[in-house]
Amino acid sequence: MYIGREPMVVIGPHGLARRVSGGRISPRLHVAVNTEVLMAGNLRGRHLLKLLDYTPAEIGDLLELAATLKANKRAGIAGRTLAGRNIALIFEKPSTRTRCAFTVAAVDEGGHPEYLGKGDIQLGKKETVADTARVLGRMFDGIQFRGFAHTTVETLAEFAGVPVWNGLTDTWHPTQVLADLLTVREEFGRLDGIGLAYVGDGRNNMANSLMIGCTKVGMDVRIVAPKQLHPEADLVETAQGIARETGAKVTVTASLDEGVDGAHAVYTDVWASMGEEDKIGERISLLGPYQVTRAMMEATGKRDAIFLHCLPSFHNLNTEVSRLYPDIREVEDEVFEGRWSRVFDEAENRVHTIKAVMVATLGS
Repeated sequence: MYIGREPMVVIGPHGLARRVSGGRISPRLHVAVNTEVLMAGNLRGRHLLKLLDYTPAEIGDLLELAATLKANKRAGIAGRTLAGRNIALIFEKPSTRTRCAFTVAAVDEGGHPEYLGKGDIQLGKKETVADTARVLGRMFDGIQFRGFAHTTVETLAEFAGVPVWNGLTDTWHPTQVLADLLTVREEFGRLDGIGLAYVGDGRNNMANSLMIGCTKVGMDVRIVAPKQLHPEADLVETAQGIARETGAKVTVTASLDEGVDGAHAVYTDVWASMGEEDKIGERISLLGPYQVTRAMMEATGKRDAIFLHCLPSFHNLNTEVSRLYPDIREVEDEVFEGRWSRVFDEAENRVHTIKAVMVATLGS
């Protein structure tokens, strides 16, 4: 069966599906025959708290599934893998992409998402996280959490009894990195050996998650940041250990020249995350030289280099924050709006990769 430009899927004995892509066959996937959707069946019932918990093969399966679900959506093929499933979406932090992606992904597959904002439930205020988890686990089939402390999502996973997915914490942002990896794979046709330079705050959840996600799939990942904002040494050591197994490369440097030379993709994030408003002045001083510019993109030495950003972004003066702090812009508007930018492909891919996670861990 061919779907658009997607690789061929061969259905074998006992409903086993093999995806043929550049000569590689993935026998780990199985198919739900009634929907013709590939599902990473070995992930049924699993949480997604951080990509560190997933093997390279499992991450590859999720990306394969996401590509198939994306092709199906574009071909008008409706899915029903989440039919009858109720999904709680807990948000301590407001969101555009995460909220919309989980909502659209659930509805696309026949599920019912329920938004639970900070003021809607008693999470951690008048009811413990563990008690909330046990209540919601009796009512919902899956729970997404987006908030601050990573321990909160870990507690939800421990007590809920249903799959729990991390939509973002202060430490990790796994669903974003899955979308990033899918975008890179779509652009270059592969992940192994592709160079990605993350430029900016090397200690935040995006730097952490990219370092792990990229090493899991064999990429050449560089964290380019001032020394004061380098990632934690134990996490770098963990990433280097993964790299030795997958053939990936890990570089942590303050040098822009070393960091971006030869990179296929340049990635950045805002310099002060939600809750760090008091650090804006300090971050502007530290990270001003690390603004992504046309010159930086050209310094990669690759005509086909791309620019990535998890969004939202300060790239012009059309937001309240950027008008108040005009030097907060982490990327020039010329780059953000220019030929290098794949940020809106990346944003769309949040839907398809999140859908893959829910279908693989919860779908019928």
